[in-house]
Amino acid sequence: MKQYVNDLMKQDKEFQTIIYPLLKNETVQQMKNFKQHYETTCFDHCLTAAYYCYLICKKYHLDYKSAARGAMLHDLFLYDWRERQPDRKGLHAFTHGKKACENACKLFDLNEKEKDMICKHMWPVTVSFPKSFEGFILTFVDKYCAMSETFEILKSRLFMKRAFRYAYLTLSLMIIKL
Repeated sequence: MKQYVNDLMKQDKEFQTIIYPLLKNETVQQMKNFKQHYETTCFDHCLTAAYYCYLICKKYHLDYKSAARGAMLHDLFLYDWRERQPDRKGLHAFTHGKKACENACKLFDLNEKEKDMICKHMWPVTVSFPKSFEGFILTFVDKYCAMSETFEILKSRLFMKRAFRYAYLTLSLMIIKL
């Protein structure tokens, strides 16, 4: 599935045009250095979320440009969230939207919709509702992507456990026959 989505993104010239100014930024590229969900980098997670938001918003005649941009920057927090950060007050789930928005605003000229999407993408964990349909779409796409990324790694680990179990069983039967 992941490769299929990557292929679609590469073929979609309009999406590439919207997102390219963000992707070429060195700070955004640093998101590749941080894991988001198991083996997925923060960069890949955001890029996938941006593409899904773009597609959904375009289909429903919403602001798909802001949706793609906001989604691409929604996790621009640039730290390993699994490690304690001395300057962070509060849990990552509650604080990283604001940190990502601060970082994004330093780098890019964002409109109000994009800022709101980034700050509130963790709703309902964060109390404030997103102000736009695009913000709600990012909220749900973000959860979908996180669950998909988590499910893929858990599925592969389960498969590996089964494979080892069957290999052990086969080896045991071979030894018994000797």
